Amino acid sequence: MENHKEKILVVDDEASIRRILETRLSMIGYEVVTAADGEEAIEVFHLENPDLVVLDVMMPKLDGYGVCQELRKESDIPIIMLTALGDVADRITGLELGADDYVVKPFSPKELEARIRSVLRRFDRNGTSGIPSSGVIHINTIKIDTNKRQVYKSDERIRLTGMEFSLLELLVGRSGEAFSRAEILQEVWGYTPERHVDTRVVDVHISRLRAKLEEDPSNPELILTARGTGYLFQRIVDNAESKQS
Repeated sequence: MENHKEKILVVDDEASIRRILETRLSMIGYEVVTAADGEEAIEVFHLENPDLVVLDVMMPKLDGYGVCQELRKESDIPIIMLTALGDVADRITGLELGADDYVVKPFSPKELEARIRSVLRRFDRNGTSGIPSSGVIHINTIKIDTNKRQVYKSDERIRLTGMEFSLLELLVGRSGEAFSRAEILQEVWGYTPERHVDTRVVDVHISRLRAKLEEDPSNPELILTARGTGYLFQRIVDNAESKQS
């Protein structure tokens, strides 16, 4: 981070939380900008162009869900949501709207820091085993370019978040191999689930990928459910470089 400090936007209506996170994240090398409500968050986002957003759910003017929806209309920026809501369904809502991960209040700053590092690290990873040297894979009408981290369906660019792409890359790179939810969480998000609900992060991301890539998401042909295990990508018989564009 010597040449480029990654910039984090912290959005929370509690001044004490903004101060704590600004201090701690600055101490470990990030540049931090803050916003106190949802409307200000959108303004600061456009002014500062951050690398990641830490986003509280319960805020005045525009709540975290609304902010997440607005950001996802134009950006794939990593989003980690902070939620004090006790209902699991409320936490899942943020993921369904496009958040990459969530942390439940009251939270440990160290836990949040670890989640931030993990999400940002996904963009610096090298190629996955099983990916051809060209970095391009074709499956039916789907083209996956792992070098540019882009996906096309029938030549139309499909917008994926960073975590969605990393999940797809993992499954495609080891196609035909079933992964448990816990294994996926460890490989992609970089942490071991402490509670069963943690694995719902995986389920929601799988659902989002299917909605974007499958012809019929309710009857998937690419991203399959491994009964009693987790998920796998259909075995790729021929991903040879002869198919690269």
